[in-house]
Amino acid sequence: MISSTLEKYQTVAIEDVKVWYKAALVNKFPKNGGACVKYKEKQIAVFNFTREGNWYACQNLCPHKMEMVLSRGMIGEENLEPKIACPLHKNTFSLKTGENLNGSLGAIATYPVRIIDGYVYIGFSE
Repeated sequence: MISSTLEKYQTVAIEDVKVWYKAALVNKFPKNGGACVKYKEKQIAVFNFTREGNWYACQNLCPHKMEMVLSRGMIGEENLEPKIACPLHKNTFSLKTGENLNGSLGAIATYPVRIIDGYVYIGFSE
């Protein structure tokens, strides 16, 4: 069950996007924080990193304890790399690549984000 849950989440490169999912208005997301969006059977954490002027999206599922909590984590930077810290045990992941920055966990899935006409769109390959 755990591996099948994790297998739902695969990083999508911008060139592999087939669907741009219209998630919500920009103002529905907290500045310098995250919110969760549901797409099919996936929970996606979306971050409005205003300090950096960028948007990021990743799986909401923390691979450590298999909890849907990453959207509630703290965003920041480590060596100029934007990151999310899991609110449960502070495991940190790159918001660009998904790489685990402070331990031995595997990477999390990341997704492209576009802002068009005041709406947040997340890119998926299916």
